Amino acid sequence: MPPPAPPAAAVPGRLREVALLFLRLGCTSFGGPAAHVALMEAEVVVRRKWVTREEFLDLFAATNLIPGPNSTEMAIHLGYRRAGTPGLVAAGVCFILPAALITAGFAIAYQRLRTLPALEGLLYGLKPAMLSIVLAAMARLVLPRKKDLLFLSLGLAAAAASVLGVNEIGVLFGGAALGAMGAGWKKPPEKPPSDTNTKNTGSSAAALLGPVAASVATTGGKLLPLGLFFLKVGSVLYGSGYVLIALLRAGLVTERGWLTEAELLDAVAIGQFTPGPVLSTATFIGYLIEGPAGAAVATLAIFLPSFVFVRASAPLLPKMRAAPRLAGLLDGAAAASLGLLAAATIALGRGALVDVPAWLILAAALPVAMQPKINATWIVVGGALAGLAVRGALGHLP
Repeated sequence: MPPPAPPAAAVPGRLREVALLFLRLGCTSFGGPAAHVALMEAEVVVRRKWVTREEFLDLFAATNLIPGPNSTEMAIHLGYRRAGTPGLVAAGVCFILPAALITAGFAIAYQRLRTLPALEGLLYGLKPAMLSIVLAAMARLVLPRKKDLLFLSLGLAAAAASVLGVNEIGVLFGGAALGAMGAGWKKPPEKPPSDTNTKNTGSSAAALLGPVAASVATTGGKLLPLGLFFLKVGSVLYGSGYVLIALLRAGLVTERGWLTEAELLDAVAIGQFTPGPVLSTATFIGYLIEGPAGAAVATLAIFLPSFVFVRASAPLLPKMRAAPRLAGLLDGAAAASLGLLAAATIALGRGALVDVPAWLILAAALPVAMQPKINATWIVVGGALAGLAVRGALGHLP
């Protein structure tokens, strides 16, 4: 494949079309990362022809080699290719903003109305439906690697280590190190195309880091540790966005006690219910902990690393992919992420599956969630409606 073209000049017309496209996608992209990427492919490859199909697939592969939510980083990559660094910022912000605003609205309603029967019934059904989506996502991520004994072994070891109480960051980096050690035997891929556009990476990162650094450094209370926690999560979140559950539970429920197990389940369920990135869950959690300022700081902090990583690594990722040990390092981190998710799912299931009807909702939702062509939004909506029906029939709240 020929070398990719350098990012286009950030002329006002291109910057505007990037902003408008990703604002619309941010408002309509239900169904999780796979659906998000499919929508982007239809817009930028088929309709607008911003990139070729081969270039699109190359960028999508690159998002799996760095921490952060894949679909958000795909939006950032495409904005950068179309309109340079300003396009990078515009695409990411416009894709994230609708989800953050909608999730903030849910957080406000949750604090004020959480004791109402309708909301409790809604969340009662959402939890097992959300659990089915997480289980289906885990299965789809693992099944393609079912013959990769190293990958499976690292995932199982990570799950066991997490259950035994090993720090989740240690599990991630341990998996990465073991993956690198086991990758030396793999045949190296063909030499990747070069990309010499590495100018201003440091200054761009500094400019993007400014808002969160200023926000958390000038406030007291929980805002500073909250911002630093979500900055750490955004910086180490390898693999699917669903592994966020494991990191949030360890840091906010077990270690700090800022959330209850039930509140975490509700936050993840509502994050899944909204369009756009699943990581908008951070907005909901930030609001519960520190109000509007907490929502803003948590959102900025968890997504900021994705902007920095994409801008810094875009010229370097093809070279990393060509180095077997570096590719193995990232594969190991992905395996460890799935192991952490498996361990967290066990604990979260205890909070969601509180009675026989909840188990029945999970049993009905799981086969549907395993079908890749079905939009996950319908599963969440169906679970919510089933929860309302069950609680209405029983005539009491869980």
